[in-house]
Amino acid sequence: MAWCDDPSSKKYNKLVILPFKFSHEKLYRKENVYDIILVLNYNTSPIKKNKGSAIFIHVAKKNYKKTEGCIALKKNHILKLIKTINSKTKVIIENQR
Repeated sequence: MAWCDDPSSKKYNKLVILPFKFSHEKLYRKENVYDIILVLNYNTSPIKKNKGSAIFIHVAKKNYKKTEGCIALKKNHILKLIKTINSKTKVIIENQR
């Protein structure tokens, strides 16, 4: 499985099955950062080309190395979060510049 990040594809910003001919991000990683993925409802309704894709909450790498635009948390924190959220939960990302 993968997530399409290619704006020229009709599957842009959607889950896709491999093999897939357009650009995509594989959802299997050796470092296990995608063991748990919470897909943020960003640019999904409607999907706008080039506005961004594959924005998740996922497991952090060791030492919280930066992500490519996602939110990364320790696995045990994600498991706690899952117990408290529902389909109406809103994640607000503030610019910390």
